[in-house]
Amino acid sequence: MAGRLKGKKILFIAPHRPERSPSQRFRFEQYLDFFNEKGFKFKFSFLISPTDDKFFYSKGKELRKFLLFVKYFFRRCYDVLRSVRYDIVFIQREAYFIGPPFFEWLLKKFGAKIIFDFDDSIWLQNVSDANKKYQWLKSFSKTSKIISYASMVFAGNQYLSDYAANYTDRKKIRIVPTTINTTEYFPSNLKNENGLIRIGWSGSFTTIKHFKFAEKFLTRLSEKYPDKMSIIVIGDKNYKNDQLPVSAYDWKKEDELRMFSYFDIGIMPLPDDEWARGKCGLKGLQYMAIGIPTIMSPVGVNTEIIQDGVNGFLAEAEDEWTEKISLLIESPELRKKIGANGRQTVEERYSFNAWKDKYVSYFEELITDKDHS
Repeated sequence: MAGRLKGKKILFIAPHRPERSPSQRFRFEQYLDFFNEKGFKFKFSFLISPTDDKFFYSKGKELRKFLLFVKYFFRRCYDVLRSVRYDIVFIQREAYFIGPPFFEWLLKKFGAKIIFDFDDSIWLQNVSDANKKYQWLKSFSKTSKIISYASMVFAGNQYLSDYAANYTDRKKIRIVPTTINTTEYFPSNLKNENGLIRIGWSGSFTTIKHFKFAEKFLTRLSEKYPDKMSIIVIGDKNYKNDQLPVSAYDWKKEDELRMFSYFDIGIMPLPDDEWARGKCGLKGLQYMAIGIPTIMSPVGVNTEIIQDGVNGFLAEAEDEWTEKISLLIESPELRKKIGANGRQTVEERYSFNAWKDKYVSYFEELITDKDHS
């Protein structure tokens, strides 16, 4: 569009405030200071404030939620108008929560060069329990449309890239994994005074269902090692299982690293379904970055991250989970070796340092390439 100011200016559009969403934190927020160092100027436009958060994800409050959607609508209208002052509009997941991709379409009409970033199978139906009744307002199929409007697509893994290729030229797609800042995530040898081996899982209220895939093999392990292991669950402090020696906690960002540091073994069990195949292995990568020996289900990108028996373990059947966790429980040397190799993998392939210059090169490519449209 005529009148666009040239330079290095990016408008970041995302649902949540800084530090609120893991997807935003690890996909672009952790790079913002580096972008500034490289001469990029940016604005970060988010929708849900801390005050709004209390209402948005609580049950009821229909009138308050309606007013929030009105407020968010006009905020995105302002973003469209000011997009002419930016060289790139970076959209993480979606510009607006409900309805078709109206704002993405408008941005395209206004001549914006859009980078669309996604790290989950977000075209599938997935709504918080508090807002199930509003599910009909969501347009899950809009992901394909947003991809078609984008000048460049950042897909979190090959599975997501293959999906995007159905709706845009592969030349516009970049596989950009979710990455960890290894200067913040590093090994910390917090000792457990009672000598128990602590098996840890981290998630949220919505993903606690994935931990239930672990209940059978963890029950077997607790019977096998009745005085040798304990279990830490982060994400739902109300989780209980009388057959397991579990300590459960809510997730809090300020406590995350400290809690992870208590893990002796990290687990990431997943179902083999379309939603899980789109995930980018974030929790496993967090464990590995801290030097925690990690076991994942062989689903999606996990099979690319883990070389079984070298930098972690892959386990599918209940017997396989039991066997491989047993190996780690019984051998501190193996835990140390696998943990160190996992840390090295993150540093080399999935770290902030490994990807920061690639991000900048993609931005500069898009700004200078007149063929991207």
